[in-house]
Amino acid sequence: MIVEETLIENLKHKDTQAKAFEVLINTYKERLYWHIRRIVLNHDDTDDVLQNTFIKVFRNIDNFKGDSKLYSWMYRIATNEALTFLKVKSKKLGVSNDELHERMANNLQADVYFEGDDIQLKLQKAIALLPEKQKLVFNMKYFEELKYDEISEILETSVGGLKASYHLAVKKIEASLKDEE
Repeated sequence: MIVEETLIENLKHKDTQAKAFEVLINTYKERLYWHIRRIVLNHDDTDDVLQNTFIKVFRNIDNFKGDSKLYSWMYRIATNEALTFLKVKSKKLGVSNDELHERMANNLQADVYFEGDDIQLKLQKAIALLPEKQKLVFNMKYFEELKYDEISEILETSVGGLKASYHLAVKKIEASLKDEE
């Protein structure tokens, strides 16, 4: 297990930066990949956003103050990069964010990297149609098994607000899955 303080120090010094960045990528790339993937839904888009995330982390590590955990800071960057990517994509396609999410949910089956069964596909479609905040909270809590205080740090939202968002997301997903039956 890496010691976060040491990693941060090594990232901030030119002579240890390259090796420390390699450690950072190897430590966090899979978790960040799946976090981003649950937002943008497409493998190739996820790779692009993940690369942009690590570039931003590399360029801004000197601005990291240590007010939060390193992974919380990186999750925040990854979340913002993914949401920005979706906004740009919806503008390029000339569709609303909601319409883009619907298209992406409908294209899940065509994604060669999607490995879920029919039930998983229905769940992913239901999640894709949630409002942005509810989707983020649901994914972080349900799939990534983050605690509310960790999600609060990442999304900079109160724990009470997160619990309400999660509850609403669960209700909407349940309703959506019942409609599918």
